[in-house]
Amino acid sequence: MRETKSLEFKESVTNTFLKTVSAYANYGTGIIRFGIKDNGAIIGIDNPKEACLSIENKINDSITPIPNFSLDIDETTNVITLIVEKGKDTPYFYNGKSYRRSDSASIPVDTIELKRLVMEGENLSFDSLVSKHQDLQFTVLEDACKSIMGISALTRDLLITLELYRMNEGYTIAGELLADENSFPGIDMARFGESISIFLERNTIEHTSLLNYYNEALIMYRRYYQYSEIKGSSRNQYERIPETAFREAIANALVHRAWDISAHTKISMFNDYIEIVSPGGLPKGLGESQYLEGQISILRNPIIGNVFFRLDIIERYGTGIQRIQEAYRNSVIKPQFDISENSIRIILPVIEQNLDKLTADEKKIYDILQFKALPSGKLVEYTGFGKTKVLQIVNKLVKSGFLRKQGIGRGTTYTVK
Repeated sequence: MRETKSLEFKESVTNTFLKTVSAYANYGTGIIRFGIKDNGAIIGIDNPKEACLSIENKINDSITPIPNFSLDIDETTNVITLIVEKGKDTPYFYNGKSYRRSDSASIPVDTIELKRLVMEGENLSFDSLVSKHQDLQFTVLEDACKSIMGISALTRDLLITLELYRMNEGYTIAGELLADENSFPGIDMARFGESISIFLERNTIEHTSLLNYYNEALIMYRRYYQYSEIKGSSRNQYERIPETAFREAIANALVHRAWDISAHTKISMFNDYIEIVSPGGLPKGLGESQYLEGQISILRNPIIGNVFFRLDIIERYGTGIQRIQEAYRNSVIKPQFDISENSIRIILPVIEQNLDKLTADEKKIYDILQFKALPSGKLVEYTGFGKTKVLQIVNKLVKSGFLRKQGIGRGTTYTVK
């Protein structure tokens, strides 16, 4: 046994466990077991019934508000199990601080995270808060609404309907983000040569409407990844990277990014792929598999998402990633999604419909992995290559989008996408 993000061991009952109680109540149900050493050795607790009463009193006296929890004693080992449930009334404080889990440790949240916990406890999204800036104009949004929604003018009543303006309070942050000018960072687009040290073009767009970010990104994409070819009397349009996938990825980055982080959405364009990195990980309550499979739609910025939906920028909530994957259905190389605590990275490769670009050694490993995920050790055994060579090849194929890497450490395996 070992400690994890949702499991902690304590040899005895001391106040240090209260930080973890705060963390579990704030971010996700978790377990604390008393009477177990850090290495998983079971030693039990003397007088466990008395210890349970002490644990209960410590939580009731020290955690504000009091979370839901339960206690259980294993009469065979005298190990006490404390289960703390994820609460709805965030933030949960211990000694004036709120905590979160970082791997197997409980650490204080920073100012941004504390604000998010307050909003969650009040059932608010960041884009629903009232903006500090109220002198706003909406010519870009009005033009889009006229074109797509068929309105004659962007009235105050429509702004209220779209939740961009709140009666007696003013414009919301969603309203500011869609205004002609705002105080938020935008997108930083760059086209690179053979390496990231060679800039061929740079375009940073900020403090303007989200619609401008979206449109400018499309313009730059079309300049380098679409081309026309005349055959006889016909002009045919071709895409090196599917526009459908690029549109969805940009809309996803703008709708789901954390706007309370002062950082640009980065779009890096290379000859063989586009990389899009948006600040902020997944919204709370949404797991990686749910995000990739579109099982659940949780919008970090629901007001912005609703406006994008009404303007036909996004088709349906929660389907963006599936639409990206569908755009590559006939491509050997697939998109990559890298999800971390602080960012989401999407890589859109140039469509490749055959394996001609692979070397003989790369093709050998690719063929082996078509039917079963394998660790590098098995690939060494099946190919006869050295381990260093195998790792060089699989890492290159992962980076190129041919293979998917699964697991960590000794549990790492590789499979065809």
